[in-house]
Amino acid sequence: MIHVQIRQTSNRKISSFTMKGHADFATKGQDIVCAGASAVSFGAINAIMELTKIEPLIKQSNGGYLECTIPEQLPSDEEAKVQLLLQGMVVSLQTIERDYGKYIKITFR
Repeated sequence: MIHVQIRQTSNRKISSFTMKGHADFATKGQDIVCAGASAVSFGAINAIMELTKIEPLIKQSNGGYLECTIPEQLPSDEEAKVQLLLQGMVVSLQTIERDYGKYIKITFR
């Protein structure tokens, strides 16, 4: 199962997210749950970097681990863009979770 943890500040802004595990929906190369979750999360990170020029702190491993931390104290206009992109990512991941809940779980902290 893919475990996604979304960390939020006290005012509900997304400060970071972590994805770990494997969906095991299908064999490697055929796993649409893994492919979808990966595409959504990496797409959000790439969009943040390209559209806002903000460089999140990224940690990842070949073992199915991705962590993305957003820098603190961003200019308000850039922070709003970053938050919108991250919220879009969450909506997309929740859509995957709704349809494939046995293979992906999202939690908020």
